[in-house]
Amino acid sequence: MNAFTYAFVAAIGLGTAIRLWLAYRHMRHVETHRNTVPANFADRVTLEAHQKAAGYTIAKTRLHVIEMLFGVLVLLLLTLGGGVQWLSEQWSTWFAPNGYAHGIALIGGVFAITGLADLPFGLYRTFVIEAHFGFNRVTPRLFVTDLSKQLLVGAALGIPLLFVVLWLMNQMGNWWWFYVWLTWMAFNVLILIIFPTVIAPLFNKFSPLRDNNLRQRIEQLLAKCGFRTKGVFVMDGSKRSSHGNAYFTGLGTAKRIVFFDTLLSRLAPAEIEAVLAHELGHFKRHHIVKRSVLMFAVSLAFLAGLAYLAQQTWFYQGLGVHDRGTATALLLFILAVPSFIFFAQPLGNFYSRKHEYEADAYAAQQTGAPDLIRALVKLYQDNAATLTPDPLHSAFYDSHPPAGLRIARLQALAQ
Repeated sequence: MNAFTYAFVAAIGLGTAIRLWLAYRHMRHVETHRNTVPANFADRVTLEAHQKAAGYTIAKTRLHVIEMLFGVLVLLLLTLGGGVQWLSEQWSTWFAPNGYAHGIALIGGVFAITGLADLPFGLYRTFVIEAHFGFNRVTPRLFVTDLSKQLLVGAALGIPLLFVVLWLMNQMGNWWWFYVWLTWMAFNVLILIIFPTVIAPLFNKFSPLRDNNLRQRIEQLLAKCGFRTKGVFVMDGSKRSSHGNAYFTGLGTAKRIVFFDTLLSRLAPAEIEAVLAHELGHFKRHHIVKRSVLMFAVSLAFLAGLAYLAQQTWFYQGLGVHDRGTATALLLFILAVPSFIFFAQPLGNFYSRKHEYEADAYAAQQTGAPDLIRALVKLYQDNAATLTPDPLHSAFYDSHPPAGLRIARLQALAQ
């Protein structure tokens, strides 16, 4: 053990303690307010719906606590417990040590272990919590089918990317991290291009919006906002869940607008238009570009940090590994970094919430705040989103503003 070991353990310990404290605060806060609908929602949300949201929130938080503690155990077993070192030695009997095949097998093996560790929680979340609260529509067969497709898509995209990254780390000298960064940016652009037409249709069916009146309203809004798109589509989200949503996908003029069929079935045309105006607000206020620039800047800094750590013996030894190599450095970095950056989550959420408020304000200008308020309240109800989250818990975990603050701002805009 060295100084980095103590820093790693301290980050895990402090982060775990804060997570447990936040979860306790959140459950207590929600439970305390479960029998009273907040004043801003008293005329829109029934007590029964409010109590359902409280129960749903508490159930998910309890599962999150167990999942988090188990994840910490798996992380410690892989690092300080010698799991990565043991797995590296096992693969060395099959592949040349520190070769590309060895590196891909090592990283893939660890991802497989963590994926298997997460699987029981995914099953419980889907078939117990989601089913109990009336949201789940996934059958066991569909669950297995989705999981198989995810593994195949992940392998088809991830293995070639990993090979290129490892090759660059080995062949590009001291500046390999910059070339890896360029590759990472190109990969993200590629995903944006192929996701709407290649990846997403593997999991869901996308049909052109057939409601002529609604489509005409949407086209008028798009023209008013100067937004060009390849089409407006409806996704069969009801195949898996009763939750509703809408999103943009694609790049440049190939952007698509996608509505969940569950959302269209619940909202009135004016409310759907308001939801779309909110999403258009992100486009008009350049939020997607700003977030992409920030993400790429952070990733560049992380890769520069990895380049330094990969040369330090204490980095490997501090995480329970004796075999140095590019794949080992990359893997240990992926495993260790989340424990240190958890404390910065509120900063990222603060930035994201600022964008959500700006998008709300844009939607209020284009379609009117009352329509967006009605749409959001319906979505909160349909998704059983708590109206009374603990403020500190929300600051750490929620990229969107709490319901009460968001509706209050929209009501001020309406006045």
